[in-house]
Amino acid sequence: MKLLIAKFSTILSVMVLSGCKQEVKKPVENEAYASFGDSITLSGKWETRDMDNRFAQLEKGDTIPVKFTSRIIEVCPKKGCWMKVELTDGRQAMVRFKDYGFFVPTDASGEVVMEGKAYVEKMPVKDLKHYAEDAGKSEEEIAQITEPEITYAVEAHGVLIKQ
Repeated sequence: MKLLIAKFSTILSVMVLSGCKQEVKKPVENEAYASFGDSITLSGKWETRDMDNRFAQLEKGDTIPVKFTSRIIEVCPKKGCWMKVELTDGRQAMVRFKDYGFFVPTDASGEVVMEGKAYVEKMPVKDLKHYAEDAGKSEEEIAQITEPEITYAVEAHGVLIKQ
């Protein structure tokens, strides 16, 4: 009987002490960012210049997994279904969202972190005209698009936009 009371006392003590334990909330790493698509973190991201260097080493058909930070230049004003981000020396990358599974706000701006796959593509005239139309370019500007263009591109599965 004494053994049973001792075990019960021990269990009760553990329960009381664990009930008094104060839960400490960990700060949420991404709380200053709005998240779109898959949940991603800030850890392991490259800076813009690092991504620009990696793009420079890619050839058409190459694909690499990436997570990098940049600044938003432009967002599709119709739906937020694509965006253009800064690289270095005036270059930019076209960012689309995996399977059109999510969009970003049409007025998004500022710092962005994206994770997905990067590649270099030869964008057809038809697509260039489509994106120019989405961006609100004039008919004259769209008519001047007559050649395919080598483009740095990212298919993002997750995006964080700094608030």
